Amino acid sequence: MKKLILTTIAIFTGLVFLNAQEIADNAIGLRLGDSDGFGTEVSYQRALGDNNRLEVDLGWRSGKSYDGFKLTGLYQWVWELDGSFNWYAGAGGGIGSYSFDNVPNGFDDSETFVFVAGDVGIEYGFDIPLLLSLDFRPEIGFGDFNDDLDFDIALSIRYQF
Repeated sequence: MKKLILTTIAIFTGLVFLNAQEIADNAIGLRLGDSDGFGTEVSYQRALGDNNRLEVDLGWRSGKSYDGFKLTGLYQWVWELDGSFNWYAGAGGGIGSYSFDNVPNGFDDSETFVFVAGDVGIEYGFDIPLLLSLDFRPEIGFGDFNDDLDFDIALSIRYQF
């Protein structure tokens, strides 16, 4: 009986992961979030196979006394939940830089940092070339400016082509 249950679980798990879906070859749009994700990011996704893709995001901020950028690259696996509704998970990392000007006492400061990131999210692809997604991206930074664990939650809207 124990072998039958284990075999059934193994077959079911295999079928879940073998379920192929159509993901767009390319998607470009905006990722709207925060928590050191630098607010709005320009986001590009490129399919690498039937159920995996590369995502590259560029975020930037600019203000009266500071400016910065952050470049993130993620490898993602995509699984179908129901029709055009998918979930995905991935891992990657990136690099960023912040520059502070006109700091009190005339001190200027700049910092470059690297980070590793994970990514988990859900997405829905409409019949028109529109993809909406909601994801959670924990990041661990290495550098003086970004040297802790950040939780980045974002809503994305992308054009698929």
